[in-house]
Amino acid sequence: MRRRTQMSWDDDVVANVSDELFWDPKVDSAAIAVSAKDGAVTLRGTVGSLREKREARKAAQRVFGVNWVDDELKVRLMDGQGRADSELRGFVLQALTLDSLVPATVDAKVADGFVTLTGTVDWQYQRDEADLVASSIAGALDVFNEIEITQPTPNAADTEESIKKAFKRNAALDADALRISTLDGAVTVKGKVSSWSEHDEAIAAAWAAPGVTSVRDDLTIKY
Repeated sequence: MRRRTQMSWDDDVVANVSDELFWDPKVDSAAIAVSAKDGAVTLRGTVGSLREKREARKAAQRVFGVNWVDDELKVRLMDGQGRADSELRGFVLQALTLDSLVPATVDAKVADGFVTLTGTVDWQYQRDEADLVASSIAGALDVFNEIEITQPTPNAADTEESIKKAFKRNAALDADALRISTLDGAVTVKGKVSSWSEHDEAIAAAWAAPGVTSVRDDLTIKY
């Protein structure tokens, strides 16, 4: 009976994820196959751009019951969207330059359509912005973010306290269910959250603390 119930739950998750992909106008769901096991969803198939691949992952994460998404989608560029590596790098660098949130210390290289971001920034949001910009350029098959954060390391106690306060201020978070630890700018976030959106809020709050250079995600989604 338990197996039958779990299979029914997974079937519901698959159906709901498929519906969400179809519902999202940024995603062409026709070539995407969905499977699920114990709340872990796998996406397979092809999409027309890297941005669409990422939007499909976000759509799956929005669905109730999903606690993990394995994105195995492949980017297959439409005719006319393929670009030589040098041309693609030029477009990426131009877009990075035009974005005021991305500092001039960020660089990019391209090999076989795969973009690698390098350089240094002061904040995680700048890494995220550079990643978003590069992934939006037509012709990019994937983006690897190797940008380093170079903030001075703060006092560990100060970092923990500032993150805890940020958790408590955030109406989307149950601060009492979250725990953090820090060491030399590396933060670990543990605890239980009730959705992917709450998960993302907690990780974003941890990254926003001054001096944080990495965040380890040990959160568990419990519906």
